[in-house]
Amino acid sequence: MPPTLTHVALHVPDVDACVAFYEQFCAMRVIHRRAGKGATIVWMAELGKEHSFIFVLMPGGQSRQLAADDYSHFGFALGSRAQVDSIAEQARLAGCLVWEPRDEAYPVGYYCGVRDPAGHYVEFSYGQPLGPGAEHMALP
Repeated sequence: MPPTLTHVALHVPDVDACVAFYEQFCAMRVIHRRAGKGATIVWMAELGKEHSFIFVLMPGGQSRQLAADDYSHFGFALGSRAQVDSIAEQARLAGCLVWEPRDEAYPVGYYCGVRDPAGHYVEFSYGQPLGPGAEHMALP
């Protein structure tokens, strides 16, 4: 069997703040919580993906200080441009919008960027050949 990406593990400065962020903005939920290394370790997943891909959030990390033009990010696909706009408005009100919604040529599509409480950037997109509607698109 070839390697399969199953999780990303992140040390974050505030686990609870990150859990709240990923619940609110990404519709992820806590699927496992345990004590470890003197604090709580949390596993989060999207509904239905609990056995295929998770985020592991661990205490003790430093806040990341990324530049606005740093495009390192986690990517989440949405079902419409209106959903991208809605996330951007929520993030604007919460003070964590990094990239205003914008349109770019295929395969990038329509997207915005949000900063999580640990400083990681999270992209929300529509129109990429990944996620909802991808079965109707093909990479060139």
